[in-house]
Amino acid sequence: MSARQELKILKRSVLLPPPVLSIEHATLTYGETTIWSDLSIDIAPGEFVAIIGTNGSGKTSLLRAILGEENLASGSITIAGKPAGHGSRDIGYIPQHRGIDPSTPMRARDLLSLGLNGHKFGLPWGGSKEKARVNHILDCIEGHELANLPVGLLSGGQFQRFRVGQAVIAEPDLILADEPLSALDLTQQSIIADLIDQERKDHNAAVLFVTHDVNPVLHMVDRVLYLAGGKFKIGTPDEVLRSDVLSELYGSPIDVVRNQGRVVVVGTRDHDHHPNEVWH
Repeated sequence: MSARQELKILKRSVLLPPPVLSIEHATLTYGETTIWSDLSIDIAPGEFVAIIGTNGSGKTSLLRAILGEENLASGSITIAGKPAGHGSRDIGYIPQHRGIDPSTPMRARDLLSLGLNGHKFGLPWGGSKEKARVNHILDCIEGHELANLPVGLLSGGQFQRFRVGQAVIAEPDLILADEPLSALDLTQQSIIADLIDQERKDHNAAVLFVTHDVNPVLHMVDRVLYLAGGKFKIGTPDEVLRSDVLSELYGSPIDVVRNQGRVVVVGTRDHDHHPNEVWH
């Protein structure tokens, strides 16, 4: 290696910030089934990574492993240089959207407060700083008129806005979003995606965004992690969302069609994991 090449590498290492999330040679198994193996990826501050794959490919399991809720068979996961574990304040988590009992008495604003003090023992105490932060997030999600309603009375889109607010209220370094756009109409999808992206920009937070349909966030995405059949591909959308790349990943012909800035992935025949789903 020449002195000039060494200098370039040195400059690059000095300029690049340390990763928010580092996954090294990680393998996850359930019994004798390997979900994915030898997965390695570093996520930089402010980076938006879409995690794509069919049902059973281990997308949610990856987020659970980052949260310390799944044990790896081998490899390691570190967040800001520390091992993954329960209750990390460095992480904001948006779980998959599910219905909520209409009789649930918790107010919407209290759901936001849990993002600040839900990790603490005992009863939460709402100091002036906490109230100011809650009001700021209510501004961001346009939630003031809904703040005192029981969460069970919120619509799906309204409730998801508050879940995003809860996840980002503590200004985490890493946001994990598990299919946050599912069961929402196109307008609500755009609102939720923009909320997450704005938090990324405002606080330089990294985002791991699990989705079945990459199109609503494609313009935000820096890299794609595509999981399928225990294998994976990582790269920019143009590098990964290609017929030859996905055909190699699945081991059978896959067509990737681009039309007016949108991506459609079509399998030529049925597979166990149904890669012939269409993104639209």
